[in-house]
Amino acid sequence: MDVGHFAAEPGVISAAGRPEFEYNLDLALEVKAALERRQVDVRLIGERGDYAVLHQRTRDARGADLFVSIHHDSVQESLLPRADEFAGFSLFVSKLNPKADKSLACAGAIGARLRAAGFTPSRYHADPVTGAPRPFADEANGVHWYDNLAVGRTASMPSVLVEAGVIVNRDEERRMRDPEVRRRIAEAVAGGARECLTKGS
Repeated sequence: MDVGHFAAEPGVISAAGRPEFEYNLDLALEVKAALERRQVDVRLIGERGDYAVLHQRTRDARGADLFVSIHHDSVQESLLPRADEFAGFSLFVSKLNPKADKSLACAGAIGARLRAAGFTPSRYHADPVTGAPRPFADEANGVHWYDNLAVGRTASMPSVLVEAGVIVNRDEERRMRDPEVRRRIAEAVAGGARECLTKGS
């Protein structure tokens, strides 16, 4: 369980002025607890905010069955004045991962659980105007291909990056700080990961 970003480069600053790393840590701790309740062994990476080199995260995760990186989303700088228009979760996997099919299956399972919990996938990452774009790998469940994703392509195990919500959106940022919303997201991520792991390689 990777806590996205680190202290010196804490990611996007939310609409409330809080760095992304703090949201990532809060959610990663919740997901870890939810997985442990499901009898899944979990190790946190980056929780102290000291992992500045991305490939060292996946290197130090060798031997794991699944690598999940927890993040919260932003929008392109030119779209920040319209940030409140963008919301929802996104999941990213890389075709360069040696277990890309398993990565996609795990991301799809997580996305399905998030949808069942009442969360909606964002669509703007796949839009050539508002996004990079990152084409859909599993549109229904909010999964995108991102081939150059560092924690995807350098991992030796299946790898999924979770963008839990758009924290430059004022309403969504408030939701992401709500302990009950965070708990529901964590349960969905943990449930999807556990489902995928139990299906084997």
